[in-house]
Amino acid sequence: MAGALAPMMFKRFIPTLLIALGVLLALVFSASQGSAPKAPPPASRVLPVPRVQIGAVPRDHTVGQVDANAAPPARIQIPAIGVSARVISLGLNKDRTIQMPNSWVEAGWYEHGPAPGERGPAVVVGHVDSKSGPAVFYRLRALRRGDVIRIVRRDGTAVRFRVQRIERWPKSRFPTRRVYGFSRGAALRLVTCGGDFNASTGHYVDNTIVYAARI
Repeated sequence: MAGALAPMMFKRFIPTLLIALGVLLALVFSASQGSAPKAPPPASRVLPVPRVQIGAVPRDHTVGQVDANAAPPARIQIPAIGVSARVISLGLNKDRTIQMPNSWVEAGWYEHGPAPGERGPAVVVGHVDSKSGPAVFYRLRALRRGDVIRIVRRDGTAVRFRVQRIERWPKSRFPTRRVYGFSRGAALRLVTCGGDFNASTGHYVDNTIVYAARI
């Protein structure tokens, strides 16, 4: 009896085996097709790249304004050449030339002249380089007409100047009247060394001078 029942039981399980095999094949086929690609995000969800504006003049800025008794300068910022430096006050040497900052990374304002924003030319000086590398006004000669110079004053206010021209003069022919002469409005002069280096004296032979007017 046992031998006769075995074939009959096997025949009963054949349909079940066929069904299980069909389900397995269906699963394998579905996996081979891969998942459908996701729909791209709506265009409204794509954020635009922000545009950076440097040196823009506020709409409410008064053109040609001259400040009486303006606060001394604290920092100078020149985005076009990457300058952002502290400004200290300077006097005169015995030969009546303007003193220079002791630090290579600071600029100096001639404190006996107009402050930036007052009527007349405010004069700011700085080193061009040092034994260890570039100094605060190393790239001054790269400025172009129209570049903006921003002076932050000690009272927290700020004034902007626009470059008018750049000149290079031999130190033996320094243009005193052009730099310190009368100005109807608020002006700014930036001065540093330039030209060839004289190894025997340890100084450059020229001066680079930037002329700017308040905007």
